[in-house]
Amino acid sequence: MTVWTPDVPTQGTVELPPDPRALDSLGRNHQLDTALADLVDNSIDAHARNILIRFIRDRAHLVGLYVVDDGHGMTPDTIDTAMTLGGQREYDPTDLGRFGVGLKAASFSQAASLTVLTRAAGHEAAGRRWLHDENRTGFNCDIVDTAFAVAELSRPWRVDTSRSGTVIRWDQVSGFPVTDDTQQVKIFLDRTIDAVRGHLGLMFHRILAAGRTRIMIDVEDVQAGIGIPTEIAPIDPFGYTTPAPGWPRVLIAQTNLGRLDITCHIWPRKSSTEQYRLPGGAENRQGLYFYRRDRLLHAGGWEGIHAPDKKLQLARASIDIDGDVAGLFTMNPEKSRVTVGADFARAVTAARAADGSTMGDYLRAAEETWTVSTQRATAQRRAVLPPGKGINPKVAREITDELPQINSDALNIVWGKIDNDEFFEIDRAHTTLRLNRRYREAILGGRRGGLNDAPLVKALLFLLTENVFSGMHLGARDKDNIVLWQGILTAAARAELSTYPGRA
Repeated sequence: MTVWTPDVPTQGTVELPPDPRALDSLGRNHQLDTALADLVDNSIDAHARNILIRFIRDRAHLVGLYVVDDGHGMTPDTIDTAMTLGGQREYDPTDLGRFGVGLKAASFSQAASLTVLTRAAGHEAAGRRWLHDENRTGFNCDIVDTAFAVAELSRPWRVDTSRSGTVIRWDQVSGFPVTDDTQQVKIFLDRTIDAVRGHLGLMFHRILAAGRTRIMIDVEDVQAGIGIPTEIAPIDPFGYTTPAPGWPRVLIAQTNLGRLDITCHIWPRKSSTEQYRLPGGAENRQGLYFYRRDRLLHAGGWEGIHAPDKKLQLARASIDIDGDVAGLFTMNPEKSRVTVGADFARAVTAARAADGSTMGDYLRAAEETWTVSTQRATAQRRAVLPPGKGINPKVAREITDELPQINSDALNIVWGKIDNDEFFEIDRAHTTLRLNRRYREAILGGRRGGLNDAPLVKALLFLLTENVFSGMHLGARDKDNIVLWQGILTAAARAELSTYPGRA
């Protein structure tokens, strides 16, 4: 039997370069919005004042995507480091980048072709391209023709790259729709831009609010030109106007690595504002918010301090991990999540505010604020029928969140055949508001219909008519209201039909 030896003897080294298929594993945890956030990080590190995200559309198809900035750019030498897998440059203490894989991981998570075109002040333009090819046998990066790099940098961006800047181009983007249906492509673009706007507005809200950087999104149609841009506004998860009494408070935790400040906020009540709801929903966004260099890395979750609880959705606490305490945390390469060490929950549990408040006091105060505000709101609102078929699930969820429910059949709002030109009919026997389908196409404006279409119209009709479906009989006032609504809404529907170009 051998005896354990503390040292492992060696006899030389062997170089083991990565297999080219290692590229296949890059960015597996990225989605489009997190991938774009990683590219925005690079632009901010390059001191860009303006950043543009542009989708390229050719007729029915989306064919490419650009991220353009007016930062300091790269020289022909430094671009090679940027395009090297794991390439390490000199990181400034304020830089958001850390791993040397962000550009490649973000890009190859979404596209099969990554082209970088750049120009530093006083240097000629340079370009490199990586192709994500399953038959790749090496790590040879394409050198882009200098004239093409100049031409791309000189395109009509909303960002001035004449002195310096960088253009990142994605081709063969995997998530783009392959359909020839222009309406479906428009729906995809609308939803995607909204998701990107929400994610970037949240993750960079401090930077945007400080005016250090401006981020825009637009669409360039190869045939029709460049569309109207969307400027990304900051979405501050702590953006309430009046705080809950006595809050926020700063809890101070002492760790082996130094002091950790946890700024504990309590929203005074549920809110319809985007700052409260947040991408992903308010209930999922309760908990801890980790920042590094004013960039939000991690939005929500209690990390072992407490289990998620509906009654805690008013509670959000911010933690900056810039200083010596950074050793308590691990940031994933996608910069979308922070993992805490084993000592974190214990340190936070022992934390105290100047007045002696603890994390337990904070959680109890948040729960009490939720309970009181919910009781107050519920007491002031009339109970309604549950939303049923035909109502968009997001709208239905909003109704059930905001209004107490009657224990009764759900109210359905659906399109159907009506033998006259009236806009709607009341079917109390089946708890259904039936809309005249002859007006459907005009109200949808030619968009594709479905069971849950026209969410705005149906939401308004729910709020207007719901009360006539409750009770045993219609009263005289209910009948008068139905006649009034029918006259006005039918006139409005006829007006929609008369101005709709697709009318018969």
